[in-house]
Parts: sequence; C-alpha cells; structure tokens
Amino acid sequence: MPRWRALPEELDPEVREFTEQLRRLVERSGLSIGAVADRTGYSKTSWERYLGGRLLPPLGAAEALAEATGTDVVHLSTMWELAERAWSRSEMRHDSTVESARIARARAALGEFGPPQAAPETAAPQAAPHSARAGGRPGAVISEPLCHEVARRAAATEENPAAGPAGAAGPAAAAGPSGPAPRPPVPDSPRPPDYRAKAIPADAPAPRRRAALFVTGVVGALLVVAAIVLLLGVGDGAGGGPGSAPPLSSPSVVLPAGVKCTGAECSGKDPEAMGCGGGRATTAGSATVGTSYVEVRYSRVCGAAWARITQAAPGDAVRIDAAADGGVPARSESGKVVRDADGYTPMVAVSGPGKATACAALTSGPEGCTVARAASAPAG
Repeated sequence: MPRWRALPEELDPEVREFTEQLRRLVERSGLSIGAVADRTGYSKTSWERYLGGRLLPPLGAAEALAEATGTDVVHLSTMWELAERAWSRSEMRHDSTVESARIARARAALGEFGPPQAAPETAAPQAAPHSARAGGRPGAVISEPLCHEVARRAAATEENPAAGPAGAAGPAAAAGPSGPAPRPPVPDSPRPPDYRAKAIPADAPAPRRRAALFVTGVVGALLVVAAIVLLLGVGDGAGGGPGSAPPLSSPSVVLPAGVKCTGAECSGKDPEAMGCGGGRATTAGSATVGTSYVEVRYSRVCGAAWARITQAAPGDAVRIDAAADGGVPARSESGKVVRDADGYTPMVAVSGPGKATACAALTSGPEGCTVARAASAPAG
C-alpha cells in the first residue's frame, strides 16, 4: 500500500511541485509523520494536511522541515514563495466563483416570485343616504353613526359659540345633567368641511418618545460594557508578558487546559502525562550521536525540559542535565529505550531553554551531548 495518497487534481502545478518536494524530503529522512511533528514543532494533524495537499504550510514549518532533514533552507524557501503566490491566486479564483454562484442563486430565488402584480381595484362602497365624505377625499367614507355624532356636535357649537367645537371637549362635555342629549335629526346635506376634519384624530407623539428612550437605553448599555472591558483589560496587564516563562515554583499560575504542573512541580514527572509535550514543547538543543538523534525538549508553559532520543535501539541511554540556577542545585534525570526506536527522560525544572543539556550513550559505543540553540515557537 503506498504511503502517500494522490494529490487533489485541482491543485495548482506550483503547489503540487512544492508538496511533492516536501514528501521527498520526508521519504529520504526516513522519519514518520509523528517524528516530523516533534522535530518541527508543528502538530501531526497539520503535517498530514500539508503533505496531503489540503493546506499550504507556513514558511516557518517549511524551514523547520529543511533544518530537521538537513536540506538547504534557501532553496526550499524559494519554492515556498512560488507556491504561496499560486495558492493565493487559486483562493481568489475560488472566492470569485463562490460569489458568482451566490449572486446567481439570489437572482433565481427573486425570479421565482415574478414581477410585482398590481392590486385589483375594488369598487368604492356605496354611501348610505346619510353618509358623508371626510374633507372631500374619495374613498374616505364616514359611517352613519359618525355622521350623527358630527351633526350633534355641530348643533351644540352653533347654540353655544363660546364653548368652542364640541370635538375639543369630548363626548362627556356635551352630556347634560340627566344624561346625553337626544340626537338631532340628520340634515340631508353634509356638514361643513371644518367639522368633518376635526372628527379625524391627529397623530400622537408617543412613538417618537419611545424610540428616543430605546436609543438612550442602548447607548447606556454599550457604555457599561465598554467600562467593564476596559477594567478587565487593565487587570490582565498586571502580570508578566506572554513570552515570559513561569518561575521554578509558581503555584498561583493559571495553567492551560490539559497542563497539570509547572516549575518544580514537574521535576521527575512524565512530560506527556503532564501535558507538557506535543505542540507545547520546542527543541532547545540537538545533536546526532552515531545513527541516533538526541535533543532537549523545552516547554515554556511548564517551565521544564527533558531529553529525547529517536532512531535509537533498545538499551540506548539518554540523560537530561540542568545547571544550577538561582540557588536551585543542578538536577539530572535518565531514561532508556526499551522497545521502540524512541525514548525520553522525566522532566527537570528550568528557567529557560538554554539551562539544560541532553546526552546519549548508545549500546553500539558512540556517546555525545547536545549543543544549545534558540528554541523555536511551539505550534498552535
């Protein structure tokens, strides 16, 4: 069964060539995907996507692979730049295609409803013999009871001009001591336009007041939220910067999910069981001893380091030595390869990546120790 799956057919030729080059580097090195992930600091899942052509690796991942496999970094970086440009062009074409498809679907959906149809004209209702039209507007028919009320108020105004229009005082003002006055007979002709206009109530300003109160409430809530965010932001800046390593003993540090120790608490414990390995660790020093590869693995979040050996044989020994630091005496932990070709030691607490050295002693005779180097940023 082949190790690699076929690359996607729609892959750009330059991206395909770059991905095939990455596969050849991994093949020549003899490393597994897990070993590539450990040496580069990028997760195994990420490398499966990179080598499968589903995702273009970042430049840092390509450079880390070149360093782990002994390849010219400049040559691989040049190929990455060409692949990155091709990848960006492909994404732009894809975005344009998706946008065109969305527009076509929207137009099709709108076309299903068809052009707006005109509402059928309805015949104006026939007015009763005593009905009148308000203000001469067509279609605004006043019902017969309303005509009676308008006529009654008009008659009351004519009898008492000082009282003003009856519509201003309301129905209760026109009622006498012994109840409402009897309705006068409705004349055959409609009342003057001014009385009909007063029968239609004016718009009330209440909706505007409600809208203003709503806007004021929203602005006040936003101000409260902004004040809370500012207060929380000030509190977050009280500690050290995000790049500072935890001290050798820091019980008050809030650890990320899955990390179970920090500083001196990690000494003598398994890095994988404590959540310090994987993407939370970087290589702080490395060396080739015989046919094996030994390195110092350092976890900033745990404040600890350990030694790891790969491409080894059962019985090969590995050791991590931490120099004395800040009154803390020198520390050392050892391990052996039992069955597989890989092995690692328990952790020792350190205050930085350059405070520890890993050494290996092979059963075949060669021995050697690592050379310190700057730890690369761990993969997200």
